[in-house]
Amino acid sequence: MKNTLIAATLTLAGATASGAQEIQVFPSGSAASTIASPENFSGHVVVDALVPPPIETPAASGLVSFAPEARTAWHSHPAGQMLIVTAGRGWVQREGETRQEIAAGDVVWIPAGVKHWHGATDVNAMSHIAITYVRDGRNADWMELVTDEQYADR
Repeated sequence: MKNTLIAATLTLAGATASGAQEIQVFPSGSAASTIASPENFSGHVVVDALVPPPIETPAASGLVSFAPEARTAWHSHPAGQMLIVTAGRGWVQREGETRQEIAAGDVVWIPAGVKHWHGATDVNAMSHIAITYVRDGRNADWMELVTDEQYADR
């Protein structure tokens, strides 16, 4: 009876017991860390992918760690981005607006098409999990680097 109930539930959900996907666990450190490209980041930034590329999802995700003064270039996202600050203190700034401080435990939503940058403060490191949604195969549109003057401007 239990197996029949499971099979019926899977059939209603559009899957079969033999075709159901398996839960996958990716152990911490199973993918190599990468140093972020100086074309898109200033300072020392390390990126750790959270889900390996063969896994198809509607979003890219990574743990991004910024040393003090490190930051992204100006950029936008075709389908938006969520940042979950996991450690330290940082800043996020939308073009034309005052930067905002972010800290461990904060969640930041950046709407699609909004030109912005984010990174560590001048005296603290900051790490965040970035979940960046994909539209038409793209998750980011990179622009110019944030200048030291723009970074220092409150």
